[in-house]
Amino acid sequence: MTAVKHHVTIKGVKDGLVFLLDDTCEFDELIKELQHKLEKTHQKILTGPIIHVYIKLGSRQASEEEKEQIRSIIGQKGNLLIQSIESLADDASSALANMSDVKLLKGMVRSGQTLTEEGNILFLGDINPGGTIISSGSIYIMGSLRGMAHAGVDGDESAVIAASHLRPTQLRIASIISRPPDEWGINEAFMEYAYVKQGKMEIDKIHQLHRLEMKQ
Repeated sequence: MTAVKHHVTIKGVKDGLVFLLDDTCEFDELIKELQHKLEKTHQKILTGPIIHVYIKLGSRQASEEEKEQIRSIIGQKGNLLIQSIESLADDASSALANMSDVKLLKGMVRSGQTLTEEGNILFLGDINPGGTIISSGSIYIMGSLRGMAHAGVDGDESAVIAASHLRPTQLRIASIISRPPDEWGINEAFMEYAYVKQGKMEIDKIHQLHRLEMKQ
């Protein structure tokens, strides 16, 4: 019997609930399952005090109308308060808007492989454990980073490393090496980026990336 693929995954975090919405299915399918879970299978989370909800669209490029449809469905439940709707596609477009030398790459970096490039990289694919991606500029990964990434390899501490799923074995920016992921103090690994602040590497959500760019 084939297992049914769920398009909507609801996870409890310290601050509330995270709705992980599949970015590969048709939007209509997504909406149907979202309605079904809110009205039928997840009634127990829909009663009681106010619950903060964080919606993650993955790499889906959702229109304002589609986002509003999601808001209206979840908003029907009076105790679910939407805090954010995050899409890596939106964040990547915003982050790259002022960068004139972005190189688009596709594929997969497997264990034992190293991908080395000059300048800023937008990589569509996964970096597997044991794989390495290196660049003299910033590295943006629309996929999972589970290997090693080294941005600003020539000494550029203003470079960043971003990924839709950030769980690397190691991050490096210029000569600065990150702490292990289990010391980052975060619950989620989705849509985050690493940057250097006062000589130390910090991790934050990609939707905060524009603040860093404004400071630079």
